[in-house]
Amino acid sequence: MASRTSPTERQKRLGRELRKMRLAADVSAEAAAGLLGVDRSRLSNIEQGIRAISEARLRTLAHACACQDQAYVEALAGMVKPARRGWWERYRESLPEGLLDIAELEANALRMRTAHSVHIPGILQTSDHALAVFRVVVPALPEHEVALRLAHRVERQQVLDGAASPGYVGVIHEAALRMQFGGRKVARAQLDHLLTVSESHHITLRVIPFEAGAFPGAGQTVNYAEGPVPQLDTVQVDSTHGPEFLYEEEQLAKYRSHLDWMERIALPPQKSRDFIHDIARHL
Repeated sequence: MASRTSPTERQKRLGRELRKMRLAADVSAEAAAGLLGVDRSRLSNIEQGIRAISEARLRTLAHACACQDQAYVEALAGMVKPARRGWWERYRESLPEGLLDIAELEANALRMRTAHSVHIPGILQTSDHALAVFRVVVPALPEHEVALRLAHRVERQQVLDGAASPGYVGVIHEAALRMQFGGRKVARAQLDHLLTVSESHHITLRVIPFEAGAFPGAGQTVNYAEGPVPQLDTVQVDSTHGPEFLYEEEQLAKYRSHLDWMERIALPPQKSRDFIHDIARHL
């Protein structure tokens, strides 16, 4: 299998999981490479996501590592199998790879939990709202890239359409609801869109009002994507230099606790809808 010059986050994640499995079983790189019939440099490339691994070799490694978690092994095998070409691949070489990794993460999530304090979740933004966001990037984006990012964001939202859509729970702070990106008209249309999508049976929106006070992770954008097994959950957070993806058990537990806390203090769904409607009515 050919080497990849720039593996995706999902490919790198698979490699990291294989290395974690090997180290947990105290199997040396030399021993693992010998079992798989490859040299040590190729094993290193596999564990970095630079080279692919066959399903047969993955199962051989899992057996050698005495991994008894069959659901986990099957989930890893599912990551090995060739997937259909994702729509986001059309944007490769045109947009930052991190944006494509977010789309791939969402496409493979079984359930998503997000928390936003200043921005409306990207997956729920109207085109006009997203356009207003893209126009305040520093340094300024050229017009062709603004158009590409807008098209990419619109396509991302398709993941919430259809019968196979993942469950989605979004916690949005009142501050984000009151930010008038694009002006009053655009802001009102954005709130109306939130009310519309919240009617979908698989989408739940919860609002944290100002009066709820402090909570952990305030100000941070969090996208928690649940995988086929808990070990393969992923947290994506935003930063000024692009998206970051977190996988360590301690990190996953921390962000689950953050989201649980936010959901405890957030208004229930219907009261959240009423809250959003009231803000929109006064714009």
